[in-house]
Amino acid sequence: MIRTVESEQHVSAPVLAAYSYCEAVTGQQARNFAYGIRLLPTPKRRAMSALYAFSRRVDDIGDGALAPDVKSARLEETRALLARVRAGSVDEDDTDPVAVALAHTAEAFPVPLGGLDELIDGVLMDVRGETYETWDDLKVYCRCVAGAIGRLSLGVFGTEPGARGAERAPEYADTLGLALQLTNILRDVREDAAGGRTYLPADDLAKFGCSAGFDGPNPPEGSDFAGLVHFEVRRARTLFAEGYRLLPMLDRRSGACVAAMAGIYRRLLDRIEREPEAVLRGRVSLPGREKAYVAVRGLSGLDARHVSRRAVRRRT
Repeated sequence: MIRTVESEQHVSAPVLAAYSYCEAVTGQQARNFAYGIRLLPTPKRRAMSALYAFSRRVDDIGDGALAPDVKSARLEETRALLARVRAGSVDEDDTDPVAVALAHTAEAFPVPLGGLDELIDGVLMDVRGETYETWDDLKVYCRCVAGAIGRLSLGVFGTEPGARGAERAPEYADTLGLALQLTNILRDVREDAAGGRTYLPADDLAKFGCSAGFDGPNPPEGSDFAGLVHFEVRRARTLFAEGYRLLPMLDRRSGACVAAMAGIYRRLLDRIEREPEAVLRGRVSLPGREKAYVAVRGLSGLDARHVSRRAVRRRT
């Protein structure tokens, strides 16, 4: 069983200010993520915003316009900051609010900070311009940039006392992260191509005649782009099905948070499946009312109960 701190101890003014900064970053930069963590109690919501703000800093370095060698140096500086957090050497009056909030989070919750090292490793793969021949190759990257975030989040959420199979919770959190990342890759295929990045496995691109890449609003001539998208959607759905087994292991509000964030991405996946070429014309998104429905569904526990019933049927 993974325990977390549920009741909030006194939080000093400098730490509260640091958390406020992280929550502002989260609200501005990650609407889907911010939407989900609204469902959490205050200590967990703050902790998740600290994890996001640090992760955003890492991603922004990788996505920026700096030269690759400068990006690599900045990422290693960020790793050194993480080492300071891990060593407990960040004071409350430190000038870096993200470091202050992350240090407090690491004291309050059993978050595996090594997951943030993995995130840095994944962004360094982007900086080096790595491509992926097979799904097994891409999984390594996805585990660094998304699976690790799932495991970090689990450190904040914790698992319910006596939850069946809770020892596998980190595995399910990791798998759910992979599902979210593969959905992101499908949604951003045109944007990534414009930035010179290709994430989908070369084997899959070749299988569906898409090796020429995606440099415009139309698929490569003679390709089966819809077939490629549907193939990847099926893979993502399999990952979601496995990762959703985490839900019954979480308390109601943590489960609602996970169900809301994952539910938004599953609905994005539905839209992409219905109209594959839409991802070549612009970013696919959900309207606010649909996100609200997903949040209500998560808070009601419908998704967790559905997963529990399926698990019972498998055991019988």
